[in-house]
Amino acid sequence: HHTEATKMAGFQILFWGLLSVATTSALCPYMEGTAQQEGTATAQQEGEAEEYFASPSTMELKNRQYLDYVEDIKLTDWDAVRRDIDEFLTTSQDDVWPADFGNYGPLFVRLAWHNAGSYRTSDGRGGVDGARQRFDPERSWDDNTNLDKARALLFSVKKKHPEVSWGDLIVLTGTQAIQTMGGPVLGFCSGRVDDPDGSDSLLLGPSSEQEAYAPCAFNGSCAEPLGSTTIGLIYLNPQGPFGLPDSYLASKDVRDSFNRMSMNNSETVALIGGGHTFGKAHGACPKGAGPPPKVDEVNPWPGLCGSGKSVDTFTSGIEGAWTTKPTTWDNEYFENLLTYDWRSHSGPGGAWQWRVNPGGNDGPPLPSPLAPTVDGTGTPQATMMMTSDVALTTDDLYRSIVREFADSLPAFETAFAAAWYKLVTRDMGPVFRCGNRGKQQNSQAPPPPQDFQHYLEPVEAVNYEEADVVDALTSQVFTSALRGGEGESAVSAVVKLAYACASTFRYTDYLGGCNGARIRFEPAKSWKANGYGEVVTRGLAVLSPVKDQFDISWADLVVLAGGVALEVASKGQVAIPFCPGRSDDISGDALKWLEPPVVGDVGETVDELKEFIQRTGVSYRDYVALLGARRSLGPATTPFYGDYTSDTATLDNGYFQDLLANTYIQVIALNDGDAVQYKAEDADLYAQSIDIMLKSDPELLALAQTYAAD
Repeated sequence: HHTEATKMAGFQILFWGLLSVATTSALCPYMEGTAQQEGTATAQQEGEAEEYFASPSTMELKNRQYLDYVEDIKLTDWDAVRRDIDEFLTTSQDDVWPADFGNYGPLFVRLAWHNAGSYRTSDGRGGVDGARQRFDPERSWDDNTNLDKARALLFSVKKKHPEVSWGDLIVLTGTQAIQTMGGPVLGFCSGRVDDPDGSDSLLLGPSSEQEAYAPCAFNGSCAEPLGSTTIGLIYLNPQGPFGLPDSYLASKDVRDSFNRMSMNNSETVALIGGGHTFGKAHGACPKGAGPPPKVDEVNPWPGLCGSGKSVDTFTSGIEGAWTTKPTTWDNEYFENLLTYDWRSHSGPGGAWQWRVNPGGNDGPPLPSPLAPTVDGTGTPQATMMMTSDVALTTDDLYRSIVREFADSLPAFETAFAAAWYKLVTRDMGPVFRCGNRGKQQNSQAPPPPQDFQHYLEPVEAVNYEEADVVDALTSQVFTSALRGGEGESAVSAVVKLAYACASTFRYTDYLGGCNGARIRFEPAKSWKANGYGEVVTRGLAVLSPVKDQFDISWADLVVLAGGVALEVASKGQVAIPFCPGRSDDISGDALKWLEPPVVGDVGETVDELKEFIQRTGVSYRDYVALLGARRSLGPATTPFYGDYTSDTATLDNGYFQDLLANTYIQVIALNDGDAVQYKAEDADLYAQSIDIMLKSDPELLALAQTYAAD
């Protein structure tokens, strides 16, 4: 067995990592890389830390990979990459996949969109970071038919710039394609790290993991946490709900699915209109595209119509272009929607689509606008619309925006540029994660921070002495046993607050964490996991006297105080390093999607708990240790009651020993019909469903037993 100091090293390392979400380098992530404060860990504890980080959690591994990648692309000449992309887009590689209209631009707008469009706010999964469309399940989605050809084409550029990740290259190529065709863009944010496989997309479906986590009884009416109404499609069925051409019901699906990725009405209309300004849909005949990659990895989607390429391509089954100039930026898409009377019919690919009614729209007959054929030969083709396009004229709110964009190209351009950048950057997290941020050349720098990035002004200098704050905490706050209220110690109140603040972080889209101290505001303040406000109110009340004495942000104070509280509770056995430089936000909007899904309610499962642990980026080992440390100190939080362990004043492994030594029976939690609580049969100790899962799940039980024994 280890000495007492070494036993506590694990808790020290875990809480330091959680509270700072920092790297193992000598830099803090705040203040543009300020040197980290020195901790007082012993050589033995530092050795334990080295051993711990040898098998990093997902969060730590992602951090390392990101830092390595940003270092790799420091000298990348992004202008040279753009020039190569420009040449590539207008050089048709007929032996691989001919360019429609002699321009690959529309294809690579689609590639970037379909990589990014899988993002969902419910759990932060999906998006282009990781470039997981290269792997199943995403690579075999119906909506990604023939995008294997796009990735094969793009490899010619990737070979010239091997240091650039697939994720960055896909987004830059799509963005550059828009610009070369005359469209507006805000800029480009680099920093996407490629994943080695598609495991982080399994919960997007279709997969057994998705069925366990978020089953969908009827594909076409899938609900959150899934991001689309139809598994295998980015958003919704373009033919209409369940493949029926009902534009009114389709408008509801459009709003629902785009809302799941945090797009408002204007952004939704701008994105659909901007994307459909370019290119065409493909449904040359009813025979289909052939088997997807998961069925035929050697020759996926060969195309069963004629040559399978060019005019014979089958992708969605819908056939035709939306505008008369499919490689030129304009607002004709919106003009066509409003000018013509569109009627549904079954197109040449056997799918429902819409064509111009030659009888006119309450007026004289209007001939359909004509688009060129993709190979420049043959008779021009009548333009078309999808059910999801016509839906924008059925819904009153969407229709007013369609009218605005039809009347004003500048209004459309402004809305689209911002919406596109949000689409392809939404899963990147704070703006400081842009690897090209700070570049001197305007052409290489990303745009200014956007609203969706919830920007925090960096702290230029720390205007307090850490030692003085620590002294105030130890001498004024943590000397009394009852400073948190309701019999709770100040140590317990502050540890709960620090954990609540930091544990909002999720690695899936890099949102949350204690930077900003947004836990002070709604909605997070009143989450059930935070005792409907109890955790935040008590913790802030304990720390307010110290906050009044120093020029320190709430975010820094909460994290520093949490570490000091743990040091006090360990009776000197733990020394936790501190990383200063956090700033405070003025609202809690950035946390609105981050409420913990497992809070001790009826029906919660261990699968849901494990999924939540995974999205936070910590390992099961980390999570169980963190839970044990919190349970060791102080009573339960409303709506629960009672103590988890016999000694609530000391940071030790007594919680695990008590949990495993007792048999628990279910009792009624106070003032909450959904909450489930348990009481030990032979002791005045309590537990929640999460604690019982540590006893029932073999993986979690093994960890609990390890900590109970050592």
